[in-house]
Amino acid sequence: MNQENRQTEQSRQNHKIKLMLCDLALLLFVDVLMLVIYPSEDEHLAAAAIAGQILLGMASIFGWRIAGGVYRQIWRYGGTMAYMQMILMDLLAGITYFAVQGLLMPARFKISFVRALCIVALNLLFGMTIRFVYQYLYEYTDNRAANLLRRLTSGFTGLSGQPVRRDGGMHGITPKINIAVVGAGRVGVMLAEELANNPRSAYRPCCFIDVDREKIGRTINGIPVLPESEATQERLMSFPVQEIVFALPKMQAERKKELYDQYKQTGCKLKVYDYPLTQTVENGRRSLREFDIEELLFRQPMEFTNERTSAYYRGKTVLISGGGGSIGSELCRQIAKMQPKRLVILDEYENGAYDIQQELRIAYGVTLDVQVEIVSVCDAAALDQIFARYKPDIVLHAAAHKHVPLMEHNCCEAVKNNVFGTLNIVEIAEKHGVKKFTMISTDKAVNPTNVMGATKRMCEMIVLSRAGGSKTNFSATRFGNVLGSNGSVIPLFKRQIAAGGPVTLTDRRIIRYFMTIPEASQLVLESGAMAKDGELYVLDMGRPVRILELAESMIRLSGYEPYRDINIVETGLRPGEKLYEELLIKTEELTKTDNRMIFIERDKPLTRAQIEDKLAILRRAVATGNDETVRAAMKRVVPTYHAPEEVNSAAIEADEMQMAESGEDCAG
Repeated sequence: MNQENRQTEQSRQNHKIKLMLCDLALLLFVDVLMLVIYPSEDEHLAAAAIAGQILLGMASIFGWRIAGGVYRQIWRYGGTMAYMQMILMDLLAGITYFAVQGLLMPARFKISFVRALCIVALNLLFGMTIRFVYQYLYEYTDNRAANLLRRLTSGFTGLSGQPVRRDGGMHGITPKINIAVVGAGRVGVMLAEELANNPRSAYRPCCFIDVDREKIGRTINGIPVLPESEATQERLMSFPVQEIVFALPKMQAERKKELYDQYKQTGCKLKVYDYPLTQTVENGRRSLREFDIEELLFRQPMEFTNERTSAYYRGKTVLISGGGGSIGSELCRQIAKMQPKRLVILDEYENGAYDIQQELRIAYGVTLDVQVEIVSVCDAAALDQIFARYKPDIVLHAAAHKHVPLMEHNCCEAVKNNVFGTLNIVEIAEKHGVKKFTMISTDKAVNPTNVMGATKRMCEMIVLSRAGGSKTNFSATRFGNVLGSNGSVIPLFKRQIAAGGPVTLTDRRIIRYFMTIPEASQLVLESGAMAKDGELYVLDMGRPVRILELAESMIRLSGYEPYRDINIVETGLRPGEKLYEELLIKTEELTKTDNRMIFIERDKPLTRAQIEDKLAILRRAVATGNDETVRAAMKRVVPTYHAPEEVNSAAIEADEMQMAESGEDCAG
């Protein structure tokens, strides 16, 4: 291994010496040109003066280039920063050169400022030129003249007679995929340059598509810029384009949908160059990728957190129940960025908790204090020990059973975990003086038609009943379905499409509100930071989405045609399922907050005594172990709990169904 290291170091030194010798030859040529061949009538330099000027120039230029790391660059990959560094070093060298000769050299050795400037400038020009030529020979050209030049200089440059990069189909290299880049801005040009300069890239940019009149009809790095009006199937096939890549990171949702529909007609595969929506920008980088499923909704992702929110969580001990789940793990990621004193991840299931713990350790190392506790919220004694040990300032309660059909079949377990688990953590948080407690709820709690939704509504009532009589600030945050979460419809559709279909949905009329995991998590944190005691927060989630349209879009995005390549089949509504979800209890007053997308529903809280009466009914029902008895008890304690058939029969008249039909957004 030591021998290999010595050989590598020797090779590196050889390349550096070759480049320095080449630069030295260029400097000597410039000196001879400016000091000997092109003498000035006013400056007659003796041999000693010429030698002095050459030595001073060498010391200045090579001294600054070595100090600035110019010879540490790998020039075959040299970019703007490398050339700017070289320009800066030669500028400093020129200043040094002229200053030294002006201050220290005798008069007969001096040359004029213009002549000194010409020496430095010409040397820089020639030095940059040979580097550009080297990159050009290394990457692009395979004509006869270039091959001849490559062979003649191979002993010095190390390049073979053939160029390294091939555009495809020659010498066994796999042909590249031709792409059109939508957007000739900074991001689009950066993508095209990266693909063009990477010999291992599977893509070749053939054209840009843009609406900027100053760019249309011109070329960028040899790639033509087409107007959007000419980006037809026939025009693109003339290149021929196989895939179209969106490189417009700040594109509005409506514009993205318009372009998506337009370019889908060309028959080309569509991709996007940007950050995946499900990952945070701080921890990622732009990539050439398929459209995220979230982008099928074509609505603008919303940002909720700000410096005020970050400052609220900074330096505090935050405990997240259900921290290994879809929402809980994203809450952990968001909190970790806010520099908490300690983050406690509490979960019953070890796999999810372990995954997020390892992810945070890799990202933050020892700078973030992460603790994991495997415990059920139903275990009050264990919860009490954990709260006594960590003394959390803030609790975010995300632990819950959430799958509607499973909870319809396991009513007792739903009530034990969701209702009495929430009661446990609420009482223990209050006992240990937690400053703020935020419960995560769901739109299924609004006029529920299933046990899961009814338990979440009961949890809201428990949390809000504690307002005013405790040192702990209690609040709840309610939102709709979360894209990509465990058990959501998106992963199911993906698996069904991958298997060749059919894609199943319970009813073609069914609609749902959707948001991304980061949006949901940021909403929880933002509302938690602004929450006053006893408030229930809801989000303006825009237009509800028809699940049938989502399924059709996913099939098309996968390269298939709905009903022809992959069929869509109705299976009938599941137990407890309704055609639409309501986000707000419309009979209550809605109050705006500083965030235009977040509202407060001032639901009149029950007293603790009233809640205890309801809990007593549920305790007796759960003790029977009979699911039907528990379901009947839930209908007694949650007055808004109705049979799904009762709600679905009048669904066509609901505002949510009307919005889905008209395409209007939820009024904010």
